[in-house]
Amino acid sequence: MLNITFVCTGNTCRSAMAEGLFKKILSDRGITDISCRSCGLAAYTGDEASPQAVEVCAERGVDLSVHRATVFNEYIFDETDIMVCMTEGHKGAVMSVKPTFRILVPEGGVPDPYGGDAEIYRNCADKLEVFLERFLDSITMDIVPMNESLIGQIAELEKVSFSVPWSEDGLRSELTNDTAHFLVAVSENRVLGYIGVHEICGEAYITNVAVYPEYRRLGIGETLIDAATHGAEIRNCDFISLEVRISNTPAIELYKKRGYNIVGQRKSFYSNPTEDAYVMTKYLKDCETQ
Repeated sequence: MLNITFVCTGNTCRSAMAEGLFKKILSDRGITDISCRSCGLAAYTGDEASPQAVEVCAERGVDLSVHRATVFNEYIFDETDIMVCMTEGHKGAVMSVKPTFRILVPEGGVPDPYGGDAEIYRNCADKLEVFLERFLDSITMDIVPMNESLIGQIAELEKVSFSVPWSEDGLRSELTNDTAHFLVAVSENRVLGYIGVHEICGEAYITNVAVYPEYRRLGIGETLIDAATHGAEIRNCDFISLEVRISNTPAIELYKKRGYNIVGQRKSFYSNPTEDAYVMTKYLKDCETQ
């Protein structure tokens, strides 16, 4: 069972709505191995959901009239696999208790509708529903080898991600390349992201990592990198390496988080625009065994 906890301030609006809406989405998709709950960093235990939250959720087939607020505490971590915080501020507060815990925040955060009218709550619910559908895709996705049926979607992903994208023919040629190991994150036949790796003489090189913009910040990139790294490791590679634009701070921080370190710099490696690249490497064997 995968356990999700939604966190906001008072647990009467945003996180309560997220819990109710997510439970409905899970039910609609017939998913029974994921559970969720919610809490508030400054909640008063037993408070009811706000009337507008109850009204707006009822319009969507969700009954919040039985919701009662729960205050956040350190024991919630014991029954949670992933926390979804409504803002970066909430995330910071949670990380002050447990810095290494997996925490997600919807892109741009979810503004507090408290004190607003029903329309403001509807806007909040709309944003939550879009995020929750994509979030569910990300935690139920499969990582599969690239195949012909996925080439078109991957080519489109290349176009929206890179100034010099791979063509369909270029991607297709990798299907018969013995050195290529391309993996794709897929949810219900939809490509969310992919990673390409070439392995030569026990050395692995990541060629591309890309995630569709609407699915970024959901941990898909990390999952793909971990899958590629694990694949190189079980195929007995000495290390796995990649290049990244020196201006791409989010990607650099992601790679560092997954155990990659900057080991060099390539001048004018990228075009459109021209830019240097950092070389980042993760060693897969102890120095004495290499």
